Amino acid sequence: MSFVLTDEQQALVAGIEAVCSQYPDDYWLERDRDGAYPHAFHRDLADGGWLGIAMPEQFGGSGLGMTEAALMMQAISASGAGFSGASAVHMNIFGLNPVVVFGREAQQAAALPPLIKGEQKACFAVTEPDAGLDTTKLTTRAQRDGDEYVVHGRKIWISTAQVADKMLLLARTTPLSDVKKPTQGLSLFYTDIDRSRIEVREIEKMGRKSVDSNMLFIDGLRIPADHRIGEEGRGFEYILHGLNPERILIAAEAVGLGRAALSKAVAYANERVVFGRVIGKNQGVQHPLAVAWMQLEAADLMVRKAAWLYDEGMPCGEFANSAKYLAAEAAFNACQTAVLTLGGMGYAKEYHVERYLRESFIPRIAPVSPQLIMCFIAEKVLGLPKSY
Repeated sequence: MSFVLTDEQQALVAGIEAVCSQYPDDYWLERDRDGAYPHAFHRDLADGGWLGIAMPEQFGGSGLGMTEAALMMQAISASGAGFSGASAVHMNIFGLNPVVVFGREAQQAAALPPLIKGEQKACFAVTEPDAGLDTTKLTTRAQRDGDEYVVHGRKIWISTAQVADKMLLLARTTPLSDVKKPTQGLSLFYTDIDRSRIEVREIEKMGRKSVDSNMLFIDGLRIPADHRIGEEGRGFEYILHGLNPERILIAAEAVGLGRAALSKAVAYANERVVFGRVIGKNQGVQHPLAVAWMQLEAADLMVRKAAWLYDEGMPCGEFANSAKYLAAEAAFNACQTAVLTLGGMGYAKEYHVERYLRESFIPRIAPVSPQLIMCFIAEKVLGLPKSY
């Protein structure tokens, strides 16, 4: 594992930064105000071939690794786009991993090229209001009816469902009472969002307004059986393959967000004059910024390690989860430090860091809580008894 980016990786980052330079801070401030999805940004990334960075070349992707995908997402976030920009394309990078790994070639050929070209958008419909992180307790039911499944249920915190054409849906095809293990009996589908059968209700939230989060009410949705990914009843097993990439990418985006905030704070500290001197001369200002930098760099090393292990085909669960935890905490600290460095101006929207702070809660909460990560490390790494 090298700590220096290759020429190809440096070119990748430069290419992403070139796209992002067309979308300055004020663009993202306006998206935060009006809540409009960043269609132009998504279109430019698609036109540049970036949306398929980690997808197979045979379907139009670049076939690169998680390391490169993480560099891309980190660069987007660090540009000032934060999670508003990163979340707009996040699903493309990891979300269809189960289709890539377990889908039939015909399913891959139908699903992947439109996403890579930016012709379609997809959402990840797993979480439910009564199950939370306990995925085995999902109650959305998909009942077989000839060559179709009929689906009834609810999903929550489904990002981009307002603009998505497709969804990756996890539903129970065998009742929980009829399976030996709670992880059995769940099936995975990649299918159309039929809005005549799905009510998509947006959730007002604290940050990242331009990338919608939603409650889905599914009533009698008919899904062709050939939209099922892999075998019936093994959907939980399939989505597990996408969890480590998701954690790695969220962590990379968090580091990028923290760096964006730190950059704003340092620039302000070098310019703001109080009592005849720039405030950056004061150790009370310097030290928190220095700590924020060190925390972000340490988190980034864990991101790089987790991505490298994933690309090498080695177990990386403990490192992917640790990267997500450390990066989220480092990003939050960097963002709140930036707000405090700017003082009153840090509270003003025109200086952007308050937006970063609001968005920094996303990686702390999703896709898994910091408490569950600590439980995972305690049990799986340290060998302590399961606590839940």
